[in-house]
Amino acid sequence: MSKGWVDEGYGAVADTFAENFSLFPELGAAVTVYAGGRKVVELWDGDAAPGRPWSQETVVPVFSCAKGLVSVVVHLLAQSGQLSLDEPIGSYWPSFVANGKEDVTCRMVLGHRAGIPVLDQTLSFEEIAAWTPVITAIEEQKPLWEPGTTYEYHGHVFGFVLGEVVRRLTGQLPGAYFRTVIGGPLGSRAWIGLPASELPNLARLAEAEGRPQALDPEHLLMRIVTMNGALAFPGIDQPHGWNDPALLSIELPGAGAVASATGLAGVYAAAITGLDGADPLLSRDTVTGAAREVSAGTSYLGFDAGARWGSGFLLDSPFRPSLGPRSLANDGAGGQFAFGDDEHGIAFAYTANRMVGHGDARSTRLVDAVRSCLA
Repeated sequence: MSKGWVDEGYGAVADTFAENFSLFPELGAAVTVYAGGRKVVELWDGDAAPGRPWSQETVVPVFSCAKGLVSVVVHLLAQSGQLSLDEPIGSYWPSFVANGKEDVTCRMVLGHRAGIPVLDQTLSFEEIAAWTPVITAIEEQKPLWEPGTTYEYHGHVFGFVLGEVVRRLTGQLPGAYFRTVIGGPLGSRAWIGLPASELPNLARLAEAEGRPQALDPEHLLMRIVTMNGALAFPGIDQPHGWNDPALLSIELPGAGAVASATGLAGVYAAAITGLDGADPLLSRDTVTGAAREVSAGTSYLGFDAGARWGSGFLLDSPFRPSLGPRSLANDGAGGQFAFGDDEHGIAFAYTANRMVGHGDARSTRLVDAVRSCLA
């Protein structure tokens, strides 16, 4: 029996959430929905870890949902006039421009078009955790293609490049600045760099049986998601893997967020619709700009999964259905998914600790249920 509550009119979400536990190898999971800035669904069930049930306080690694948190911060800085998304990054970070990056903009990074999805240099975990060695490697990196001409997923580099721009403008690393301007004031259970005080609430990830084998470590896509092998993937139970507090506590802004479903959904609600009667953090014009397609179709590696990217966010597509053309979303490697949609007034997040892999339909079924409640 799921814990939590559902507002009248959203029973289909509760039914679908319960069904997911019988249809899929769920371990523990949660879903939260805001409508018009008001929480209308907050449900959780299953086990956060062996012998520990999921609770309202449970947080879980949500991988690339971190990109949504960073993107909200970047759009806030642009909205306030501190940053232009279409100005060369060298205007804010002069040493970035070396080796053919003079014309790279934040918009290119947000749309995965900057040509630097992976670094030639192999860094250790300790160097990644120290931040500055990664920034130096980015400065030395030559683009794989002419920036702006095609796209490929910028896994971790996405967060480090945008995060360094944030640091140079605000004096804080992106996870810290997120907590200063959004997470802390909202009391949001979402972090890039999990504090030690939250470790008792951390869910433990587990892989589902039958997940496909990882690609060859030298394949460009594996180099992208592992930073040349320094970060294991999925690698959940090895040192510096995704269950290791040593990894989750560092600033890893491309893929290192830890959050509850309510924390994630609350950030999108605050950003896109406003929370509890407050004005949204992002203006309608800012959302319109973020929702304009930047990348789609066949990528640099020749893949076409059907995904569409705006400026920092996944857009509605068969790859990751949301609610419509103004939905701004991000997903995580464990099946997590979150989005906000100002046209429908909805913010949504689903988190889970069972990593199902490609074709994971758990969150899609829940989004379908939300859509049916709006009909």
